[in-house]
Amino acid sequence: MAHFLGIDGGGTGCRAALADAQGRVIGRGAGGPANINTNVETAADNILTATREAIGNSGARPENIVATLGLAGGTMPDAIRGLQALLPFARSQIVNDAITAARGALGPDDGILAALGTGSVYAVQRKGRITQLGGRGFLLGDEAGGAVLGRTLLSQALRAADGFSPMTPLLQEILGEYGGIEGIISFGNHASPADFGRLAPRIARSDDPAARQIFDEATAQVAASLETLQDGGRLPVVFIGGLGQSYAARIGERWPIRAPLGNGVDGALSMARELGEQT
Repeated sequence: MAHFLGIDGGGTGCRAALADAQGRVIGRGAGGPANINTNVETAADNILTATREAIGNSGARPENIVATLGLAGGTMPDAIRGLQALLPFARSQIVNDAITAARGALGPDDGILAALGTGSVYAVQRKGRITQLGGRGFLLGDEAGGAVLGRTLLSQALRAADGFSPMTPLLQEILGEYGGIEGIISFGNHASPADFGRLAPRIARSDDPAARQIFDEATAQVAASLETLQDGGRLPVVFIGGLGQSYAARIGERWPIRAPLGNGVDGALSMARELGEQT
């Protein structure tokens, strides 16, 4: 009997759901990080840990499982080939986690997903086809994501300390917390995107002039991205991620905004069942 597996994996962990032939979820599991662009072998170990937990005592056998894996790094060909060689499933497909998140959030309907957390990525679904845009990482993209917001705030604090821009209460507060100019530079030398991203909620909820400028500019970037994806239409937009609702509130009623129907695991499981129907 065939079983279907959906995996949602990123830089902090992965989740799995196993369904029977009728589509009923019969097991769930979790594992560690599964960003295949970072480390294929570690990702594979964590994916298989989550899979074993989801299988549990169900009697499902990996060689009879059809799987869809939505993973960070799921657009990188070498990483995909490396992972496929380590998977025991009867049939599997590996896509970026934005694709499975979009399917989970939108179901089969046309629409746009805006995933805005530490990073940023968009996906648009039209007539069942999902296309990912953005999500190019902290160094080269992720505009309006929390890491970029945090980095911008620290940069503004440095400029204000040098007298190149107005000092504000928040910027003065940041300088004090980080130990002045040298402290901010030292932090930036070793900070991860998540470290920068921890500053984002303070920006989103602040009335400080510097925070307002940063968040207004980020909101304009989000709106411009959605305008491009709309292509003259009025597709419903689903916002997810830690900053999603903050941006949704600022975007207003320009386009229909909907709550997500499900999550990335739901989307992966739905795509696994579709893959099984093709065999």
